[in-house]
Amino acid sequence: MLQIRPANERGQSRTDWLDSRHSFSFGDYHDPDRMGFSNLRVINEDRVAPGSGFPTHGHRDMEIVTYVLEGALEHRDSLGNGAVIRPGEVQYMSAGSGVQHSEFNHSQTEPVHLLQIWLLPNRVGIAPGYAQQSFSPESRRACLRLLVSPDGRDGSVMTHQDASLYASLLLAGETVRQALPGDCRAYVQVARGRATVNGIALGPGDGAALSEVPDVELTGLDAAEVLLFVLPSTRGSIA
Repeated sequence: MLQIRPANERGQSRTDWLDSRHSFSFGDYHDPDRMGFSNLRVINEDRVAPGSGFPTHGHRDMEIVTYVLEGALEHRDSLGNGAVIRPGEVQYMSAGSGVQHSEFNHSQTEPVHLLQIWLLPNRVGIAPGYAQQSFSPESRRACLRLLVSPDGRDGSVMTHQDASLYASLLLAGETVRQALPGDCRAYVQVARGRATVNGIALGPGDGAALSEVPDVELTGLDAAEVLLFVLPSTRGSIA
């Protein structure tokens, strides 16, 4: 089964400095039918104006992944981390028992465009953690590059959840496939460009939830950047 999440049907938060589109319920946007997919709780596509951003605020018991598409995002947190995240880099923060952080557009002249992703953790109250990893365009070209995993294999960032995140850069006609074990589902997010997911055409910002399928096949319709989540078949308990 494949269920499309059209980009133009996502929730939206808009201010004078932020345009945020929500694939699942977030903030003031609430849809009881869009509370997440398996352990994937949030995909927000954010565009932040130059010199603006999110002031210091807190999180706990959430696995947070930031993937920058254009521009640069500056991060600071109560663990003492300070970094600038650019395209091709994955930032991971395990909020655990509690962390404070801020995120600002690093540029005073150019906007920043990013995806922020939240995964439910498999345990609550753990010590907070932070990691940042760079993945070159070549490592994502016409393949599925593992970015985040529960065991940190293949140089990926390790997360406290049974979830794997892949990225692919596809040109028109290029195809990649990922087998899904019988106890897994998948979610696809087209970050940029157009691609087909198991033969169904998606555009920028579109998503697709897949269940009870043996594999996922992605084909570029033009130059496309696509994220693939492989997730447990059930949300699972948080202990």
